[in-house]
Amino acid sequence: MIISGPSGVGKTTLIERLNEKFDFTFSVSATTRQRTEHETDGIDYYFLDEPTFKQWVDEDKFLEHACVFGRYWYGTPKQPIEKNMAEGRIVLLDIDVQGARLVKAEEPDTFSVFILPPSEEALHKRLVDRGRENAEIIERRFSEAKSEIKSAYELGIYDAMVTNDDLDRAADELDHLLEARLRRAARSGPATSR
Repeated sequence: MIISGPSGVGKTTLIERLNEKFDFTFSVSATTRQRTEHETDGIDYYFLDEPTFKQWVDEDKFLEHACVFGRYWYGTPKQPIEKNMAEGRIVLLDIDVQGARLVKAEEPDTFSVFILPPSEEALHKRLVDRGRENAEIIERRFSEAKSEIKSAYELGIYDAMVTNDDLDRAADELDHLLEARLRRAARSGPATSR
C-alpha cells in the first residue's frame, strides 16, 4: 500500500491511526542525506553515502529511487518488501508522487491513496503552525505541495483521494478503503493483495 500526500497534510498521524488496526510493516527508505540526532539507521532510514546508494541502483536493489530537490537521493529497497509480502504482511510505503508513479509502473496492483488538505489555505496554515521551519522553507514546501497535488490528479495513479478535513472522518475513510481492498484481494488471490 502506498500513502502519499504533501508536507503538513496530516499523513503521518493518519498512518499511525491506520496502523493501530492493520499492523503494517513499514517500508524503510534509503537516503543520502545526513542522519539527525533523533534518527536511527535502519529504523527511520538506511543512511547511505552517495557511492553506496549508486551501487545499490546499479545492482537493481531499489523498487524506486529519485533525487529530491536536486540534493539528496531517496530510494525504496526491494528486498525487505519482497520478504514481508512473501510472509503475508501488508507493506506500507509512505512515498511522494514521483515514487508512487515508479512503484505503480513496476507493481500496478499496489493499492495507493493520496491524502489531500481541505484547502490550500488550510495546508499553508498547518505548515506555519508546525513551527518547524523558517518562512522561506515554508513557502518552498507550500509551492511543492501544490505541485504535488496537481501531479497526483494529473497522473491518475491513485486508487483513492482522501481529504483530511477532519482526522476521525479521514481515518475512518482510509480504514474502510483498506478493508474493502483486502476483501477484494482475499476473493481474487495473492496476486492482487498488494
